[in-house]
Amino acid sequence: MKYKKLTIALCLGLSWTATTKGLAKASHDPSVILHKNIFQEFLTTTIPDSSSTDSTTLVQVAFRKVQKNDLMGNVQAINIPQLLDKSYNTYSLENLEAFIPGYNGNIWGMSGYLVLVDGFPRDANNVMPTEIEQISVLKGVNAIALYGSRAAKGVISISTKRGMAGGQKVKIRANAGLNARISYPKYLGSAEYMTLYNEARQNDGLTPLYNAETIYQHAAGSNPFRYPNVDYYSPDYIKDHYNRYDATAEISGGNQRAQYYTNFGFWSEGSMLNFGQAKKNGGANRFNMRGNIDVKVNDMISLNVDAAASFYVLKGVNANYWEAAANIRPHRFSPLIPIDMIEEGDVNSMVYVNNSNFLIDGKYLLGGSQLDQTNAFANIYAGGTNRYLNRQFQFNTGLNFDLKNILQGLVFKTNLAVDYQSNYNQSYNNNYAVYQASWNNYDGKDRISSLTKYGDDRISGIQNISNSTYRQTIGLNSSLNFNRTYDNNHHVSAILLANAFQIAESGSYHKVSNANLGLQLGYNYSGKYYVDFSSAYSHSAKLPAGNRQALSPTLALSWRLSKENFLANSNVVNDLRLSASAGILNTDLDISDYFLYQGYYTYNDGAWYSWADGALVHSFDRRRGDNPNMKFPKRKEFNVSLAGGFYNNLITFNTAYFLNRMSGGLVQATTQYPMYFMTGWPVYSDLPYINYNSDQRQGVDFGVNLNKQLNQTFVSLGFNGMYYTTKAVKRDELYQFNYQNRAGKPLDAIWGLQHDGFYMSQSDIDNSAFSSFGEVKPGDIKYKDQNGDGTIDTRDEVYLGKGGWAGSPLTLGLNLTVKWNNFTLFAAATGQFGANAIKNSSYFWVDAEDKYSVIVRDRWTESTKETATYPRLTTFNSDNNFRSSDFWLYKTDRINLSKVQLSYDFPKRILSSKFIHELGIYANGSNLLMIAKEKETMQLNIGQAPQTRFFNVGLKALF
Repeated sequence: MKYKKLTIALCLGLSWTATTKGLAKASHDPSVILHKNIFQEFLTTTIPDSSSTDSTTLVQVAFRKVQKNDLMGNVQAINIPQLLDKSYNTYSLENLEAFIPGYNGNIWGMSGYLVLVDGFPRDANNVMPTEIEQISVLKGVNAIALYGSRAAKGVISISTKRGMAGGQKVKIRANAGLNARISYPKYLGSAEYMTLYNEARQNDGLTPLYNAETIYQHAAGSNPFRYPNVDYYSPDYIKDHYNRYDATAEISGGNQRAQYYTNFGFWSEGSMLNFGQAKKNGGANRFNMRGNIDVKVNDMISLNVDAAASFYVLKGVNANYWEAAANIRPHRFSPLIPIDMIEEGDVNSMVYVNNSNFLIDGKYLLGGSQLDQTNAFANIYAGGTNRYLNRQFQFNTGLNFDLKNILQGLVFKTNLAVDYQSNYNQSYNNNYAVYQASWNNYDGKDRISSLTKYGDDRISGIQNISNSTYRQTIGLNSSLNFNRTYDNNHHVSAILLANAFQIAESGSYHKVSNANLGLQLGYNYSGKYYVDFSSAYSHSAKLPAGNRQALSPTLALSWRLSKENFLANSNVVNDLRLSASAGILNTDLDISDYFLYQGYYTYNDGAWYSWADGALVHSFDRRRGDNPNMKFPKRKEFNVSLAGGFYNNLITFNTAYFLNRMSGGLVQATTQYPMYFMTGWPVYSDLPYINYNSDQRQGVDFGVNLNKQLNQTFVSLGFNGMYYTTKAVKRDELYQFNYQNRAGKPLDAIWGLQHDGFYMSQSDIDNSAFSSFGEVKPGDIKYKDQNGDGTIDTRDEVYLGKGGWAGSPLTLGLNLTVKWNNFTLFAAATGQFGANAIKNSSYFWVDAEDKYSVIVRDRWTESTKETATYPRLTTFNSDNNFRSSDFWLYKTDRINLSKVQLSYDFPKRILSSKFIHELGIYANGSNLLMIAKEKETMQLNIGQAPQTRFFNVGLKALF
C-alpha cells in the first residue's frame, strides 16, 4: 500500500513530515480532521534554519531571493507574521537570539553588523514587527560579500510586507500592557548615612561631623521637613509600573496587475515619575504609517513604490531624576517646605509665600539649600517641560525589466532610496526660587522662624528649540540578474551590480559612504552540488589615492549527501547537506576617521618652548606622520556547515564552524619606530597609522529542532547556541613583563590588579609592597606584587577574564510551541555563560561625598575585619580601592525566561459572520525571570530608569 506524505512547516522554523496510512479512508474521522486542520495552519510557517525541506520558501539574501533549500554562505531567516501569531513583539529584533544560532546581539562575535530594511541601511527600531515579513541573518563571508565594505561584520536584512492578489484583507491588532519595575537600588537613610560618614571621617583621622541628637532626629522621622530622610524611590515620587498601549491596522489586497499593503500604527507609554510636571507630561507616543505598492506595467516592466513615515514624541521635564537619585544624599535638603509650619508673625517669610509663582498644591514652597539651588525635585515641580521630537520619512522605489526577449532568465533591476530624519528638543525653561528654612522649637513644636531664598521665580513662556540634528540617507543600486534552469538539472545564476549608499549627518563634515561593484556566479546541479562565487570591488575615501579600491572574493561549495545513492533510500536521513565557504572581505569599518593616512601639524597656544636666548616662541606641533601605503583591513574567513533532517524531519539541525581573522587594523605603532619619532612635551609625533593589528574569532554554532504530533497536541521545540573564542593575534606592544601582553588574550579582556585581601594592620602595610595609588590604611584593598619590585602600580595589572562587550562565549537559545485545539503556548529562553564584568558604578565605588548604598554595610572595621567584604569607608578619594581588580569582578552567567505567551484563536465555525474571518486573544509576559548568582547586580540600573518586566494582553482580528 502506498503511503501519503504530508509536509508541515512549523512556526518555530522546523519541518515535520507526517506519514498517514489510508488518509482518504479516514477523511471523515473527527480526530483526523482535527489533525489535518492543525497541519494546514502550520503549512506555510517558515523557520529559522536552512535545513527545511520546504524548498518553496523564499529567503531574502544579497540583492535576490533564493529558495530556502538553496541557501549559501550561512543564512538563517524568520517569518515574522508566523512568529507574531504566537509571540507578539514590540521590537523588530526582540528575542532573535532564541531563534538564530550565531547571533547574541552580535553576529559571530563581531559588533557592528549592518541593518538593512528593504535593502537600504535603516534603523531596526524604526520598523515595527507588524510591518515585517521576514528577517534574514547573513553571517558568512559569501553571504555578505555583495554588500561591500560596511557589511563586513554581518548583515541583518529586514523585509517589509507586500500586498498579494486577491480580495482586500484588513488586520487589526490592539494591545494593552504594563511595564513593572524589577528592582530599585537600595541606599542608606539619613541616620545610617550620617553615622557611617562619621565613621569614615574617623578612619581619616578627622572629628565626627554629625552629633548624636541630629542623627536621632533624622532617624525618628517626626519632622521630615526639618530632618529630611529623602527616599528617591518612594511611592511619593515614582510608580512601580507604567502603562503601554498600541494599535495597528493593516490593509492589503490587489489584483494581478497591482498589489498594495498599508500599515497604520500607534503606541503610547507612560513614565514612572509620579509627581510635578512629570506626572502630567511624562511618557512617549509614536505614530507610524507605511505604504508598499507593486505594479506590473506590462509583461516587461514592473515597479514598486514604498513610503514610510514615523512621528515620535518623548515628553519629559527639565531634570535627570534618576541621575540625582544615584547621587544626592538623603539628608541634604527637604524637597518641599510646608507653609503651615511658618511661625506666626514671620512677615518676611509670608511675603515669599504670597509672591511665589510655584506654590506646590497650595501648601509648599520648593526646598533647597545654598549648595542645592537647583535640584531634581524643584526642576520637576517648576523647571518647565520639554519634548524630544523625532521625525522620519523613508522612500524607496524600484524598477524591474524582464529581458526575456533578449535572454530567457535575464532581469535588470534598479532601486533608489531617499530617507530623512530630524530630531530636536522643544522646551519651556522656567527660573525658580528655592528656600532653606531656619527652625526653632520653643514650645515643643517645630516652627520655621525664617526662610532664606535662593534664586528668583520667573516663567518666561518662551519656547526654546535646541539640539536640532538631521540625517539624510541616499541609496542606489542597479543589477543585471540571470536565473535559469537548463534540462531540469542545471541551474545557473549570476548578478552584476553597482551598489552605493551615503548617510549625511549634521555636525559631520564627511558622509558615511559605501560604494562597490559586485559579481555573483552560481551553479547547482539537481539540488545536489552547488558552487557560488560572490565578490565586491569596494571603494573607500578613507584611504589614500591609489589604495581606495580593493577586490573581495569569496567562494562557497555545497554537497547534498542525501541525494547520493548511499543515502537516497535511507529511513533515517531524509536531508543532509555539507557546505563550506571562504573569502577575503576588504572593509573600512574599523578605520575611525578620514585622512588618517595623512600627517598634519597643529598650532597650539598652550605649547611653548624657549631658545638659548630665552625668547618664547609659539610651537607648531607635528601630530601624525604620513602613510601613503595604508590599505583596507581585511576579514579573512573559512567556515564549514552541516544541515539536515532525520526521521522524516522529526529532527532537523544545522551547525557551522567558523574561523575568521580581521587583519591590518590601524594603529600608530610606537614599537615599530625609533623613540625620537614621538615626544611628550611639547607634544610631537611623527608616527603614522599603519596596518598592523590582527584579531581572530573562531567557534561553532548549532540549532536542533524537534517537532511531534501527539494525539491532539502539536509540540515544537527548538534549541540553538554558539560557543566562540576571540583572540588578539597581533598587537603593537612592548611591555616589560610578558604577563601584560594583550596579544593572545580575548579582544574584550578585562585587565586589572589581583587582590590579596585587606590590609589588616599598620604592620601589614609596612611589610607589604608600597602602593603607588595614594596613602593606604588598614581596611584598604591589598594587591599582589606581580613583578616583585616592591611597588604596586599599573605594571602589576594582569589578565582577569573575558569581558562581555563582544558577547558571552557560550550563548544558548530555546523556543517552545505547544498547540492544543485552539490554544497555543509559546515560551522563549536564553542563556549566556563565560563572561565577566566589573562592579564599578557609583553604587559600589563609594568614597568622599558619595551617596552610600547598602553595599557599605559589609565594610571593613576593626570589629569586622575577619568577615568584611567591602573596604573601609573614607571621605577622601580612594584611588587604591576603586580601580579595576578582581576584587570587583563578577561572572555574568545567567538564564533568562524571555517570553511566555498563551493564545486562543476562536474556531472559524463559530465566526458565522462573513465580516470577521479570524479572531484571537492572547496574554504574554516578557523578561519574566533571571536565574543567576549575580542576578541582583545585573538587574540593577544605576543613574537611569529601572529595568522592567512587561505584561500584556492583546486582540487580533482579520476582516
